[in-house]
Amino acid sequence: MSKPIQECPACHTRLEVQELGCPVCSISIRGKFEGCEFCALPQEQLSFLRLFVSRRGNLREVERELGISYPTVRARLDDLLEALGYPVSPTPLAERQQRRRQVIEELKSGEISPEDAIRALKQ
Repeated sequence: MSKPIQECPACHTRLEVQELGCPVCSISIRGKFEGCEFCALPQEQLSFLRLFVSRRGNLREVERELGISYPTVRARLDDLLEALGYPVSPTPLAERQQRRRQVIEELKSGEISPEDAIRALKQ
């Protein structure tokens, strides 16, 4: 069975379920039905979610299963949470990495001296 399309091909508005049908007796029921929050996920995120749940949320097991680093697993989980509408707060590691990138960019653009960059990176 193929995955249903998620947006209107004409106006690109998110589609909603308005009809359900029985595959055995062909009865149809029309109305407005709540959609599944997981059904709108791309296949890659849905596969990650299934693996995450099957490993009881153990990120180390997910890491081993996928053969990717722990930070990559965390990033995929954050992407999944974001796609589902949950707030994602940056980890202290992510904040430090972002600050490090910012200092390097400031150094490249000449905004700060090499000494200031070293000082900032040591903090």
